[in-house]
Amino acid sequence: MSADLGFPTGARVVFQGDSITHGGRGPTEDPNHILGHSYPFLIASAAAAALPERDWRFVNRGVSGDTVADLAARWHADAIDLRPDVLSILVGVNDVDAVLSGESGDADGSAFAAEYRLLLDRTRTALPNVLLVLGEPFYLPTSPAPELRADWAAAVALRATIVRDLANTFDATFVPNQAAFDAAVLRAPAEHWIWDGIHPTYAGQRVLADAWITAVTSPRA
Repeated sequence: MSADLGFPTGARVVFQGDSITHGGRGPTEDPNHILGHSYPFLIASAAAAALPERDWRFVNRGVSGDTVADLAARWHADAIDLRPDVLSILVGVNDVDAVLSGESGDADGSAFAAEYRLLLDRTRTALPNVLLVLGEPFYLPTSPAPELRADWAAAVALRATIVRDLANTFDATFVPNQAAFDAAVLRAPAEHWIWDGIHPTYAGQRVLADAWITAVTSPRA
């Protein structure tokens, strides 16, 4: 797979999201830990090693536990103020968890859709030329409560559809993560890729990174 992401020289690429993106990233500027051990690290390491002359800057601002409303609350400081050329977002599973645990009444995803749309509106207004990359929420049936797995799958799929629609509306690149994991389970059991339904293993993080690179390097219609 090519490591040439096609971004301009010196482009700043910011990753936003929840724990899947956070990946245990460090709280300081220590370059050994600043990107964590999730898919942003894999993307950045491949691209920066293959094409150092492009001087791409990769930033991870994912925060464990975040819903889309949590992203919105810190959006100016952790996204817009960074002035990214590329802004990648992956969020949704904590919104589902809030619904299934009874903390949220957003069963139909309407509040999720409205908050996410507002976030993208704010971003397009402040950064009209930014390349938006929207990652699809995903799920595999490895979560610890088997009786809730069907509910989890349906609720995540609903929000995946919302994200795909928003990507079309905002002319964003859509990353089809669910399809990538569905293909992966044809090669190895679901537990090899995701250990608790939503958090990828190191193998699963590679799946996410490859899906992201494929999406951003594919010709756009």
